Order: sequence, then structure tokens, then C-alpha cells
Amino acid sequence: MPEQLSLIRRGIHLPPAGWALAGMLAFYVLAGLFGRDPWKGEDAIHISTAWQMLSTGDWLAPSLAGRPFHEPPLFYWSAALTGLLFDWALPAHEAMRLASGIWIALALTGLYYAGRELYGTDSAAASPLLLAGCVGLLFHAHDAQPMLIALAAYAGGLGALATIGRKPRLTGIFYGLALAACLLGAGIAPTLPLLAIAPLAWWLSPDRRKAAHTLLIGLGIGIALAAPWPLALLSQQPIRFEAWLLTELAPLKTPFSAGGLGLFLALLPWFAFPALPLAAWTLWSRRGQWRAPAQLLPLAFFLLTSLLLAWAYRPREIPALLLLPSIALLATPGALSLRRGAANAFDWFAMSIFSFLAVLVWVSWAAMTLGFPQRLAERVVELRPGFVAEFDLLGLLIGIAASIWWIWLIANAPRSPYRSLTHWTLGFTTWWLMATALILPWFDYGKSYRPVAEAVAGKLPADKTCLAERNLNATQRASFSYFVNLAPVEYDSHSGKACDWLLVTGSSNAQLAAPDAGWTQVWQGNRPGERRERFRLYRR
Repeated sequence: MPEQLSLIRRGIHLPPAGWALAGMLAFYVLAGLFGRDPWKGEDAIHISTAWQMLSTGDWLAPSLAGRPFHEPPLFYWSAALTGLLFDWALPAHEAMRLASGIWIALALTGLYYAGRELYGTDSAAASPLLLAGCVGLLFHAHDAQPMLIALAAYAGGLGALATIGRKPRLTGIFYGLALAACLLGAGIAPTLPLLAIAPLAWWLSPDRRKAAHTLLIGLGIGIALAAPWPLALLSQQPIRFEAWLLTELAPLKTPFSAGGLGLFLALLPWFAFPALPLAAWTLWSRRGQWRAPAQLLPLAFFLLTSLLLAWAYRPREIPALLLLPSIALLATPGALSLRRGAANAFDWFAMSIFSFLAVLVWVSWAAMTLGFPQRLAERVVELRPGFVAEFDLLGLLIGIAASIWWIWLIANAPRSPYRSLTHWTLGFTTWWLMATALILPWFDYGKSYRPVAEAVAGKLPADKTCLAERNLNATQRASFSYFVNLAPVEYDSHSGKACDWLLVTGSSNAQLAAPDAGWTQVWQGNRPGERRERFRLYRR
């Protein structure tokens, strides 16, 4: 007992290492994966695809709501497997969403080893803490998202290539695994930077002959692991293979877009905060050492990835995730070498902003659950009509524990180059944990298509006869498939015209109108709080 009290008085040990670091990052990985439906957007699409793979037993070719979905299969394989393993304890969508947590954990692990190899053991913990602390990653790390596999592959690939001069055998194995995972998980385009960085890694190696041998072994492993799936698809479903290949090659046939590059870079000041300004400080403070592997490898990888995004992707947040591993690596020495004034300012900002956000979560919880303050409580209901908060004792206890932990961390974190970074990333994690424990039901109520899907299913005959659709997007079709096992067919198709039921979505009466006078409106509705997007169900 005296030893425990002494440990509490001493506070947290910095830099965090071993199980302490793993525990900190585990809270980040797990918070937000549970307690909610598949949300509007890609979360619903990828959960529904994995669910269909699991329910139909077709593990070869992904399908979405009964239609071919020309995407690589690795994420859906991993989500279906976690669904099989944990369906006894969790709802299917939460069990399948665990796959995202696994890929994020692998990304953080890979970046830890990359940081250790490039900057030393004392700096290693900063790399995963910086990646976890990026604002943009938080909002996608807890969705079902195949791009997280590319994130893990990039982190693991950089970690492997960083060791090419010291552990060539491990480099070959893990570089090959990264190539295969990226190709099978995210596709051809995201794999190109991993291939393009190999010549630089060879050039930076002290033994280039051995490095060439190592990289060839890695390439062989990647091909051996990745090739069986497309070959099996070509053999068994050649039409699906051709469609998949066309989908994969289409982005590479688009012209390079300087404007697109500018838009991606314009995302980074908030998306990659705080790693981006810390990376800039690294480059400035080490401007005389830019040819050293510690700077050149992640910098070159960042440039290659930026060029790929401008070539193959529309400016969106999800592809921008690919820029984060190299930025976090570049930021590692900068985060630990801030001048005292800058470090204190960063520390003060982290403690202030996350303390304020924690108070805001508690005020929001009180408004939702207790009805106080009254004006905020009225606004809560106005934004989510029909929402009724239920008292959740477990969520309350988690919120209280997280608040106590945050206060203890502020009071006990010792002076260290890691102090400000630890306060930022753990403050971010604590706030996210509190938000998911206390106010997640309010967000879930407005971001799920479950109420719409169940309302439509309730109007259909018990045998769920043919349902046609007009204007439904992939998210909506995915939600209907997962929540009520409905797979509407396109109205313009032959089968769609034969259906006696028609579901239409749109934002105007013209878009929602029936095709002709032969249809009778049966139902109209929308997601709670949604003012533009509406649905109408017609019967012939």
C-alpha cells in the first residue's frame, strides 16, 4: 500500500512505455467503436458489405445490398471474422466494427517501431501518440473503413524500411506484408507510394546489395500473398474480375490535378493538427540534416503520397488519412525538442481546450438527461425531434472516471519533453471517451437510418415482396439491407418496373413524385432532425 501511494504521488511516468503506452492507446482505439448503429456514410456501407459476406457465405466477391461491390476484400474478411468471433457478446455491427480497431492498433504499433528505429527508443512513443492525436484521424478511426488498412500498411511499411540496414530479414517480411495488406485492403492506387519509396530506401541503406535482395524478397512475399484472390476471382467470376480491375484502374487514368493537391494540403492544418506544425518545426530545426534517413524517408513518403492523392483521388478527408503516418513521423523529433515557451504554450492549450470540452460534454449530458439548463435541453429536442434520453448508469460511471483521470493527469504529469504531447493525446482520448459514454445516443439517434428502414419495412407485406427504389444512394441501400434485410432493385431495371412497391428519396416534391398516376403514396418520413432528405413509399 505505501508503494502504491508513492506511485500516485510521483504521477505518470514519461515517456510512456510498455503496458502503460499500450493501455493509453487502447482507450483511444476502443472508445467509439461500441454503443451505436452503423452511421450514415461509409460506416453503414462497409458494415453492410461485411454483413452480407457473412450472411451469404460468399467470401470471394464483396456485394452491397444484393449488388456487386467492386472493392478489395481484406477489410470485409477481417470484419466478417470479428463478427463471427464476437457476435455472442456484441451486436453484429459492433463486432464487425472491431476490425477497424485492430487495423488502427496495427498502424499505431507500426509507427512506434518506425519512430524507434529512426529516432531512438526514448522518442519511439511520440510517433503513435502524434498519430492518435491528429484531429482528422479520430473521426474516421472508429468507423468501418477500409482505408484504415492502408494506414496500417503505410505505418508498417515505413517501420520495415527504416530497419533495412540493421534487420534486412525483418524488413523483407514486413514490407511484403504491408504491400499485400494495402493491395488487398485498399486497392492498387494506395499501394503505389509503398512501391515508389523502395528505391530511396535502397539508396539510403549502408549495404545496397543486401538491401536490393531484401526488397526483392518483400516484393515476392507481397505478390505471393496478394495474387491468389484476384486469380481466384478471375477463375470463378471473370466478369466480376474485369469490373474490379476497371474500378481499380479508373483513378489512375485521370489527369494530375494541381488544384486537387492544393485542396488536400488545405485540409492538413486542421486534419493533421498538431502533427503538421510540429513536422514543420522538425524540418526547420533540422534543415541542415534533411538528407539523413530520419528526415528524408518520411519526407519523401509524404511527397509521394501527396502526388498520388492529386493524381488518383478527389479531395476528401478519407484519402487524406494516407498523409498522416509520414507527418506523424516527421513531427516526432519536433514534438520533443520544442523550446520551453512553445512547449508550455502547447501544454496550456491542450489542458485548456480539453478541460473546456469535458465541461461541455457534462453540460450537454445534463441538458439531455436532467433537462437542465432548460434552453439547451429544448435545443437538444429541437435538433433531434422525438429523442428521449435514458439514464445510463454505466455511461455515467465511465464519464466520472474519465473526468477524475483527466484531473489527476493534469496534476501529476511530470516536467518532461513528453508532457505537452501526453496532455494533448490523452486529453483528446479522455474527451472522446466521455463523449461516447455520455452523449453518444443523441448523435446515434440522428445518424442512423434504422428508424426509416423499420418504418418502411413495417408498411410492406409480411413476405417482403419486390421493392423498387429510385435515387437511393449506397449508404441508404446498405442501411436497408442491414437493418431490415431489404435489397431494393433499381426502378429503371426490368425487375424494378415489375415491382408493386416503390421507395423514392429526394429533397424536393419533384424528386419525390411518383413516376405516373398508377402509384399511391403509402408513407412519408425522414431521419430525425433531417430537414432536406425525405423518403416516400408508393404502392402500385
